[in-house]
Amino acid sequence: MDAPLIVTDDPTIIDELQRLAAAAGVTPALAPDPEAALHAWNAAPLVFVGVDLAKALARLSPPRRSGVHLVGYGGVPDDVFRTALALGAENVAELPRSAGWVAELIADVGDATPHGSMTVGVIAGSGGAGASTFACALGQMAARSGPAVVIDADPLGPGVDRVLGLDGHDGIRWDALCQTTGRFSGRSLRESLPRRDGLGVLTWYPGPQGSLQAFAVRNAIAAAQRGHQTVVVDLPRSVDPLVEELVARCDRVFVLTVPTVAGLASAVRLCARFRDPTSLRLVVRGDRVRADAVSRLTTVPVAALMPDQRGLEEAIDLGLGPVRSRRGPLGRTAVDVLAALAPLRRAA
Repeated sequence: MDAPLIVTDDPTIIDELQRLAAAAGVTPALAPDPEAALHAWNAAPLVFVGVDLAKALARLSPPRRSGVHLVGYGGVPDDVFRTALALGAENVAELPRSAGWVAELIADVGDATPHGSMTVGVIAGSGGAGASTFACALGQMAARSGPAVVIDADPLGPGVDRVLGLDGHDGIRWDALCQTTGRFSGRSLRESLPRRDGLGVLTWYPGPQGSLQAFAVRNAIAAAQRGHQTVVVDLPRSVDPLVEELVARCDRVFVLTVPTVAGLASAVRLCARFRDPTSLRLVVRGDRVRADAVSRLTTVPVAALMPDQRGLEEAIDLGLGPVRSRRGPLGRTAVDVLAALAPLRRAA
């Protein structure tokens, strides 16, 4: 059973809870009497017990479990709190005043992390390495097998919507999310972003950019993980507490670099600034270099050597995105990297 259980015979409570569930894309099960509630009591991920049936249900002594909430409409009697203790309820909600909080609980049920969800970070180890381009390529290839999103956390980057040719598509950007203090569901985020062919983007509108708000980033990442199979985060080169937190939320972080003395030296310095480098892997732009030599120098394993791709700038300028064919160097590298990450995918 993957739907909330509503235990009540009060039509007002039923209508309000069903309305909140519909907004979250969830269809709840209804038990109009205590005896019917016992059949689904342990299986339901979430249980709402109306104050009208709470005492009768408590007399049946259902097994103790988490996720039980008593619900009343327009006020609750004082003795209901004693009944809540008898049922092992976590709290008592008064509708419609607590509607927002109840909606979040229901949204959590509908937003279980998709099977095989994975979060990947991409950061430039040296200037001009093409981190944003590679992040977009990963998003393009990941979207072929399930919902994917590229989150632009670099306010000084080119904008992942421009790289992917989505800058003309409608949808919310960071500008709007940084003005939102409430929690949003994975589905609502997925459906509100600019997207094409299963790939969404979260970035900025053109023009001067403000700084990212930590609460907005946390909400966006959490909602993206609940609503997508693959989340790709385009990280800024600055290593501050917020970037450290983003890296900690990633299953793998790819550091893009070029195989020059200056490029590798810059990558070494960047990698050394992270407290936990175990999730880091290098992607080196160029195939005329030994991966083992790069690994010894940087102390970070090399995930891929990626030859330069012809016509890349033209493809981006035409709004086609960086990957025009999976047989090209960028497409092949993205596919190989994603395939290698399969063991890291988190089961629901």
